[in-house]
Amino acid sequence: MPELTNVVAVDWRAGADRCYFFFKDSNQYTRFDICDNKVPDGYPATITDNNWHGFYPYFKHLRFGFTTTGIRPARSGISGVDSDILWFFYEDAGVPMVCRYDQDSDKMHSLDRLADSPWRLLRPYFNRIVAGTWWQNNRDVQLFRFLLNDGHSLYLDLPTQKLTREAINETSWPGLGRYKHRIITAVQNDRSFTDSCYYIFLTDNEYIRYNIPKNEMEAGPIKVDEVSWPGLLRD
Repeated sequence: MPELTNVVAVDWRAGADRCYFFFKDSNQYTRFDICDNKVPDGYPATITDNNWHGFYPYFKHLRFGFTTTGIRPARSGISGVDSDILWFFYEDAGVPMVCRYDQDSDKMHSLDRLADSPWRLLRPYFNRIVAGTWWQNNRDVQLFRFLLNDGHSLYLDLPTQKLTREAINETSWPGLGRYKHRIITAVQNDRSFTDSCYYIFLTDNEYIRYNIPKNEMEAGPIKVDEVSWPGLLRD
């Protein structure tokens, strides 16, 4: 059975909700359909320009990513209250970068240096971030949390550009503290405004289900297998 190691998970909100998992060592990706609760036939697939238009050369240097809906940071060049944007954070020749990938058109919108983007405050921590997500599914709230590989996390208020660093413990992330050094990647399932969860993947093919509105661990660690994530570990 394959091991979840060098992998990055991201959420997708345009159309039917799904998650994508990018396996950087093999240059492959898998799509997990939330409604069907499984990986459809044909995956894993090789990452090419035909399926990840414009961004495919950069996946081997991808660090983390997440989706926003209707959020239009300054100088984004993106409009529309329902615009679904997947933000890919990666390195290019050692320079931290961010890609705006337009889910509605399924094409890369733009590439920017992280330092010149709305996410510029993340730059000092960039190489330690393993996952990030929009913390509330309310378009008037633009708060984001990022998990680091050193036992800490970041809390970013995007409009005010206020960034807070905190230790992962029973106060900040109830239930997660004992697993803070095992985190590989994470992805959100925005089930509803009042009921969304964060799947936090750990070493040893395990994951935690974390409730975002309640800010507490719901379950875990749970084994990643054909019962919990059908098809995800398919060769």
